[in-house]
Amino acid sequence: MLVLWCPDWPVVAAAAVGEVAVTQPAAVFSANRVVACNAPARRGGVRRGMRRREAQSNCPELAVFAADDGRDARLFEAVARAVEALVVGVEVVRPGLVAVPVAGAAGYFGGEHALVERLVDEVSAAAGVECQVGAAEGLFAATLAARHGAFVEPGRVAEFLAPLPITELDQPGSDRAELVDLVRRLGLRTLGAFAALDERDVVTRFGTAGTLAHRLARGLSERPPLRRRPPPELTLTEEFDPVVERVDVAAFLAKGLATRFCAALAGHGLACTRLGIYAVTEEGEHLGRVWRCAEPLTPAGVADRVRWQFEGWLRAAPGARPTSGVVRLRLEPEETVEGRSLQLDLWQNGRSDEDDERAARAFVRVQGLLGPEGVLTPLLDGGRDPAGRVRLVPWGDPRERTTPVDATWPGRLPAPSPATVLDRPVPAQIFDTEGRPVGLTTRDQLTAPPRRLTIAGGTHREVTGWAGPWPLAGDRRNPGPRRARLQLVLAGEGNDDPPEAVLVHCAGTENPLWTVEGVYD
Repeated sequence: MLVLWCPDWPVVAAAAVGEVAVTQPAAVFSANRVVACNAPARRGGVRRGMRRREAQSNCPELAVFAADDGRDARLFEAVARAVEALVVGVEVVRPGLVAVPVAGAAGYFGGEHALVERLVDEVSAAAGVECQVGAAEGLFAATLAARHGAFVEPGRVAEFLAPLPITELDQPGSDRAELVDLVRRLGLRTLGAFAALDERDVVTRFGTAGTLAHRLARGLSERPPLRRRPPPELTLTEEFDPVVERVDVAAFLAKGLATRFCAALAGHGLACTRLGIYAVTEEGEHLGRVWRCAEPLTPAGVADRVRWQFEGWLRAAPGARPTSGVVRLRLEPEETVEGRSLQLDLWQNGRSDEDDERAARAFVRVQGLLGPEGVLTPLLDGGRDPAGRVRLVPWGDPRERTTPVDATWPGRLPAPSPATVLDRPVPAQIFDTEGRPVGLTTRDQLTAPPRRLTIAGGTHREVTGWAGPWPLAGDRRNPGPRRARLQLVLAGEGNDDPPEAVLVHCAGTENPLWTVEGVYD
């Protein structure tokens, strides 16, 4: 993948609108903090994340601009059109960053370097901005390659990423600032040092967000390469009467369209990662743009990209904008992933304040009929026990955690947790290949590899895989018997039955007592 990057694009766009010279220090602020600054500002001591007062103290001549996503997208449309004039398949990642497939275009222009020269010249001539280009396998690595002006050979992505600072994981829109800060405080300063960690340890310490970042640091894609082609009926087409000629009208309509679009995808268990936005004007002009996203799009993300695209179309320079208003808009999921990549809350997909209030009134009414315990909401708490980590809180009561979730809990199971946790554990027996009972040693190890499991005196189930054991610490004053948990994968009961995974608990080293505590999906 080839990525074209316009450095400090929010500042470039703001300076162009404000008619500020490119040599003057300038910065864009959001919530009174620097979100982007240009090279003269950085030489004056301004850094991203710095407060406005500190930035202006370091650089008194600093030009200050407010963040405006619509402005950034509107001006970047000229860059996207310049790239599209040379290469087919342009995908806008965000204003300031565009990705294109490199293989076909490089062959047509006589190689990657020839293609890069043409792109840089075309963008400079058509849009009047400077850009940097890089190529690598995967969007994350290609983005960093563009920042360094590098072309990474296939199979050498991990080698390229290894010496880069760990802060590169905190790309705009990634929301990894806290993770990166934690990793740095643990002494991991480079992507290579983070990538060298065992994946199992990363899952245990950093959770899902850390696992995704670990994949990027290793040069892998954030999601597996397999993609599902969405069914044709998931494409959403809307006719407008009267025609849409104003950005504020398009932004208002985009909210409802985005909600319907994402709801249809969620109904098929999908989430969109590449969004195609296509429009037809009253004069028959066809407009289109594809937005690529590192994370699956939410309704708010879809609405933002539709609004940004209308900013680029309707407020473009004379000669580049359409000659009439938009009469038809089509949203097409160009690429999707399974819905579990974007786990939504019950009302999160298209949720509004009115929906929240309606649900709250319904809950209060049910409590009036059944009592306070009639409506309970789950709260994830800290702890080692899968059943004890989830507390049910009556609706309306304070949802306060009693113990920290992210604390180090010796003996806690790694993710994922069992899908079903039994209220009453079921007695079981585990045997080795010789038919002898399996137990625990004084060092919290199994006496033999488990091969068969019997649940509540039923038939034997073959054990095809296992993980653990995870010892459970007892009370120092009253230690009690040795205890540990074990994950088992069982063969299907019939030839056509799928395998089943269970969580078992063992207590005692002599005549151990085994119980089944949970079942995995």
